[in-house]
Amino acid sequence: MSAVTKVGIIICDRYRRCAGGKCFRALKNREGAFSIYQDGEVELVGYTTCDGCPGGNVEYAGEEMVKNGAEVVHLATGLVVGYPPCPYIDTFKSFLEARYGIKVVVGTHPIPQKYLKMHRTLGSWDDPSWQDKLEPTMCDEKTRLAYD
Repeated sequence: MSAVTKVGIIICDRYRRCAGGKCFRALKNREGAFSIYQDGEVELVGYTTCDGCPGGNVEYAGEEMVKNGAEVVHLATGLVVGYPPCPYIDTFKSFLEARYGIKVVVGTHPIPQKYLKMHRTLGSWDDPSWQDKLEPTMCDEKTRLAYD
């Protein structure tokens, strides 16, 4: 990657009116999945929705972000914490990596504590396949509470 890592963010269409506050705060503070950039500069080159199930905008958004120099695309935390969690996360990740040869990270801002509690109650993330997807955004309880 270059001296400045260029990233794009794709959010769940359920949150299409989201102003990006939690994602942008986490990017600025290098929290959650953005902690991987602790030692470097980051430039946001794209922010959009998936366009709703089954993600019709992912192909176009990925292409546009790559044209803008994106080296990494983050699939926003909202895809993980929504009710239900996005069933297409793995498909989006595989497609973007295969089609554009870029790194795809599941997650942006830390998982808010209130979502963690509810998903534990619902058992949404009990399947072991969720553990790798949750890891970048789990953080400690104090940080999760700050994102409630």
